[in-house]
Amino acid sequence: MIRPGALTRPGAPAFMVLLAFDALARATLSAIVPLQAYDLLGSAQKVSVIYFAIASVGLLGSLSVPWLVIRLRRRWTLLLGSSCLIAAPALFSVYALPAFVPALALQMFGGASVTICVNLYILEHVARRDLMRFEPVRVMFTGAGWMIGPALGVYLHSWGADWLPYLVSGIFALTLIVYFWSLRAPRAVGSLAATVPQANPVKFVRRYFAQPRLTLAWLLAVGRAGWWGMFYVYGPIYAVSSGLGKEAGGLIVSAGASALFTVMLWGWIGRKVGIRRILIVGYALAGTLTLSIGFASGHPWLAAGFIVAAALGVSIADGAGNVPFLRAVHSYERAEMTAFYTTYRDMARLSMPALYSVLLLVFPLSAVFFASGTIMLALSFFARYIPRSLGQDRRR
Repeated sequence: MIRPGALTRPGAPAFMVLLAFDALARATLSAIVPLQAYDLLGSAQKVSVIYFAIASVGLLGSLSVPWLVIRLRRRWTLLLGSSCLIAAPALFSVYALPAFVPALALQMFGGASVTICVNLYILEHVARRDLMRFEPVRVMFTGAGWMIGPALGVYLHSWGADWLPYLVSGIFALTLIVYFWSLRAPRAVGSLAATVPQANPVKFVRRYFAQPRLTLAWLLAVGRAGWWGMFYVYGPIYAVSSGLGKEAGGLIVSAGASALFTVMLWGWIGRKVGIRRILIVGYALAGTLTLSIGFASGHPWLAAGFIVAAALGVSIADGAGNVPFLRAVHSYERAEMTAFYTTYRDMARLSMPALYSVLLLVFPLSAVFFASGTIMLALSFFARYIPRSLGQDRRR
């Protein structure tokens, strides 16, 4: 339970609110932006290509965040990222391809900057033994944004004004800036080695992959983020192309995102039975249900039901969230390792659209669901290599 006054000072509850505002700023446009790309480009295959191209730039941007943290400090890097989340919807609202490309790049960079900086603050304010309890709460806060945002954005776009969801997204980002500034978050505490990342990304990338537990945590996170990326981009596109309509696309996305409210339950179960088991089940269930979307693609409402159900499977994996990484990273290199770990989103945005763009050259849209389901089933196998004791609550 959050104590009175906890939201007015730097701490885990306040940082969760920051993540919620970040989620709302991006989620409000999550169902609109893919449809805008689909409208501007005319095919799902071309949408995959442009997402791949922008994700390539976004990956470089994420790897530059450690350099920015050195030059600007975390506070100003976070404010820079938040400002990008204000500029992006302004460009999206132009509704033209020359504005769409930089808008998507700014949105990706802004989200990465905010996430990296907030995670660094969290690692300083949450004890390692409490991470398993904290992570499901964090996912639930961000999940609230991803549940409300897509339906809100589509509703405002359809029943309000075309420009209204872009304005609301910018207001959420501006609120993030104002709230963060009011917290007066302190500079990094502890040793500089733990809080200031190295400027050379090649060195800490090599160091990251030299640690098997960190490598496994990153691969699992790439697959999980890749599924959500597929969900937010191709879910609305499937709804429109199958005849369900834009409004249905927004509702599907919001209904699927609402599964994130179950992460508290999965986190509690994970503390009892261990992260390894809960991740195996989550990835396997998500993979099976995602394959079912492909098989049912000729029956739109049935396929829509499988999309929402598959999100529940992924939410089981989200119940563990980033715990495999947070429990494995050393405190003296948390900044460098966190900076690279958060590139799992960019790698998911990079690799999955690349795969889908090739598949869609030959196959129909259902191939996206078949490929995504197969990947999730493969990750359920790799999850077996997580230490059996990881995440179990030893204070019972």
